[in-house]
Amino acid sequence: MDRYTKQRIKMVDTQIRSRGIKDARVLKAMETIPRHLFVEEALMDQAYNDNPLPIGERQTISQPYIVALMTEALELTGKEKVLEIGTGSGYQTALLAQLADRVCSIERIASLANGARKLLDYLHAYNVAIRVGDGTYGWKEESPFDAILVTAGAPKIPAVLVEQLTLGGRLIIPVGDRHTQTLTKATRLSEKIGDVKKEDLGGCRFVDLIGEHGWDS
Repeated sequence: MDRYTKQRIKMVDTQIRSRGIKDARVLKAMETIPRHLFVEEALMDQAYNDNPLPIGERQTISQPYIVALMTEALELTGKEKVLEIGTGSGYQTALLAQLADRVCSIERIASLANGARKLLDYLHAYNVAIRVGDGTYGWKEESPFDAILVTAGAPKIPAVLVEQLTLGGRLIIPVGDRHTQTLTKATRLSEKIGDVKKEDLGGCRFVDLIGEHGWDS
């Protein structure tokens, strides 16, 4: 057991399990995925701290607890196809790869997408497809999705993403202004796009969701 393994186990015990995250598969994945690989080398020793960290290009890797909260809210069993909007450095993507059957991830910044692809290949996460583009459009060719996870703050829930959910599918997205958001879970109830059940998962703060159905750059 190396020092990073010990730090991961401590992170899960003190930051995640102790705050009410119960999904055993989520807890196991977070004990397994080497989070320190997804931050800059100078920040590796801070990778398991209880806070977000910069990953370059004015983007961040989210606080571990928020990652766990969002992931648990997707209610994954291992059979799902999941869409992730905002690949970033690929940490959340790697977790989803362990927890779902297939992951489609969209990143608007090519350098981040390329770096994430290399790390995911290194971890043998071959069930992940990544493309560079405007994630607010979703990935229509791959739809429908059982779950969609948006890792950036939006002014509202994009209808185009709801449209790409299966019936009963879950969308997790931070919604609010450009300073604070409410982490929102929207479950699609019928073929009617606006027919969703919304749940408030708490306050949060994310980088902006940039794109046609998000914020202007």
